[in-house]
Amino acid sequence: MRACGTFGPEVAMAATSQRGQTGVPAWVEPMLAKADGGRLPSGPAWRYEDKLDGYRCAVRVAAAGAVALTSRNGLDLTAEFSELVDPIARVFAGRAGVLDGEVVAYDERGRIDFGLLQERRGRHRRHVDGPHRVDVRFLAFDLLRLGDADLLREPYDERRGLLTSLPMPDPYRVDIVRAITHDRLRADRLTPEALLRRTADAGYEGLVAKLGSSTYQPGHRSDAWLKHPVTVTTEVVVCGWRPGKGGLSGSVGGLLLGAHDPVTGDLVYLGDVGTGFSRTQRADLRSALEPLERRTHPFAAAPPREDVVGARWVEPRLVGEVVYRTFTRGGRLRHTAWRGLREDRGPAEALLPPSAAPRPAPRPVPSPVTTSPVTTSPVTTSPVTASPVTAPDDTPPPTGRLSVRVGDRLLRLSNLDKILYPKAGFTKGEVIAYYTAIAPLLLPHLRNRPVTVVRWPDGVDGQSWFAKNTPAGAPDWLRTVRLTGSGSRGSGDPVEYPLIDDLPALVWAANLAALELHVPQWTVDPQGTPRPPDRLVIDLDPGEGTTIVDCCRVAERVRDILVADGLTPLATTSGSKGLQLYAAIDTARADAPSAYAKAVARLLARESPDTVTAVMAKAQRTGRVLLDWSQNNPAKTTIAPYSLRGRDLPTVATPITWDEVRACRHPSDLVFTADQAVARAADPGDLPAGLDTTRAPLPTPVAERGKA
Repeated sequence: MRACGTFGPEVAMAATSQRGQTGVPAWVEPMLAKADGGRLPSGPAWRYEDKLDGYRCAVRVAAAGAVALTSRNGLDLTAEFSELVDPIARVFAGRAGVLDGEVVAYDERGRIDFGLLQERRGRHRRHVDGPHRVDVRFLAFDLLRLGDADLLREPYDERRGLLTSLPMPDPYRVDIVRAITHDRLRADRLTPEALLRRTADAGYEGLVAKLGSSTYQPGHRSDAWLKHPVTVTTEVVVCGWRPGKGGLSGSVGGLLLGAHDPVTGDLVYLGDVGTGFSRTQRADLRSALEPLERRTHPFAAAPPREDVVGARWVEPRLVGEVVYRTFTRGGRLRHTAWRGLREDRGPAEALLPPSAAPRPAPRPVPSPVTTSPVTTSPVTTSPVTASPVTAPDDTPPPTGRLSVRVGDRLLRLSNLDKILYPKAGFTKGEVIAYYTAIAPLLLPHLRNRPVTVVRWPDGVDGQSWFAKNTPAGAPDWLRTVRLTGSGSRGSGDPVEYPLIDDLPALVWAANLAALELHVPQWTVDPQGTPRPPDRLVIDLDPGEGTTIVDCCRVAERVRDILVADGLTPLATTSGSKGLQLYAAIDTARADAPSAYAKAVARLLARESPDTVTAVMAKAQRTGRVLLDWSQNNPAKTTIAPYSLRGRDLPTVATPITWDEVRACRHPSDLVFTADQAVARAADPGDLPAGLDTTRAPLPTPVAERGKA
């Protein structure tokens, strides 16, 4: 057996052909799951399976009893896991069959341990004699053939039913992965998130959500299967190594890693890993790497010289797995630990992590970084094209100051690696990158509106404050507007508000750790004079005992009223717990939107007093949704669409379709993180893009209709 290299379709076909004489069914290329982007899907259509940390394996059984175990890339594992052959044959009891599942090993606590599986595989490669000290088990999660029946086109629920009907004579060796239905969750008073926490506590990698109606699609990575890992892992190509020092002398001290850009196919430098190895693994790796040595690095672009001092380069054939905390916008894995070699993967399968933005081409001469000017036209493809925090020589962003060019402005950024969202490992550099990517969609909602920001300089676990006045030291090119107090009428002391109209201003604000951007529902003219309100906003705030699901049901009723009054409402999540509804309006009175929104809120509160309230007092809000009409007061501001929120995760106030409002059945259905908000820029696109084209006269408040 080869210990390295790419195992392509020709290997799989060879394995299939070799066993064709015994009647073993043909090999089926496995169906793969997509990442869910951090949002675990919810609803009656979904089933949840434990995500396993083992070797994906197709089990093919002939009617006469012959058994073949094949990895996901066609590697023959039958001899290596020979103790599974007889228990698997007994499952089918004289019938042919094909199972999809994983081979796993357990530690002394009964938890699946990929490291132990790797140790066993290492002894197998070294042809160590004697009994195996690590027992393995095959856990099946799909049935692809039973007897003469091909089940690939049957729905998951049908395949699952047949799978669970099979006998398991030796569950110590062969068993079935549990699958939890939505009804089972509800009966157990659990949410998918609560199930995920239990899964993590039990030591599993996470969950895989599968549509009950989904067919089996060989070789495809489908939206019908979505994986939600508890820990962040990625596959990497081993491109070099450093000899160990001191107590590690004579073995591998660390590995230099790479992965392929999914667009260009280039092998990209990702950094290194020096922890997570056992002594045996370090020695085994050196034995595997020395025959692969080469004189030069294998990357498409040279890695930073200071990163690779003392490196010994190898042919990029070995694939491994690492766990990591963050992927910086400078293109490096951070806080990595080694998990083990993946002989069931080929180098071409090791791709940049999903959170990685494509890097700009390296510049031959160091100079301040220039990002492409960002226009404000609607985005039709993914807007992540460049990061303003990438250093000229493609080194990781420093923790000190960095000069970058954004459009035609030179900015100085600082502390880019500082983590602002500790639970997500989301750094200030990633905040800046998000706002750069979403700028074409966000800026129209900020243009000519005085912005109030909420700053978290020490991250969301630290102190925060609302900031209206433009701080000292702001660049002289930043547009500001001087208003007397707050609101379009003005009162109190003068305030110098920033006007964040373009990308340089947006990056400047993000560099201040201004995570949240709040704006009023009115704009200023070129002379800085407030105009009448041009937007109506109705804020749906869930009281204690209610959620955004309840907000959605009330929002549907609010929509009916607004549409009947000639308005075109747009829904957006608040990025926290509730919803906002916007409509473009014409009115000459600054107080008219509040009066209209208050009338709508009181109407619904009279119609549905048990579920809706128009009263601000918290005592009146328990078990009800508050229709907060006061957000239309000229002195108040509302979170801008596409703004981040200062919560545990980098969630975003995200515009949504009315179909999504109607379909919402669980709070997690309408939670969107920064990466998901950027992905939605391509599909469903910029939902509020045509908001201003639907402007209509603000109706007379309901209570005043019919009066002279």
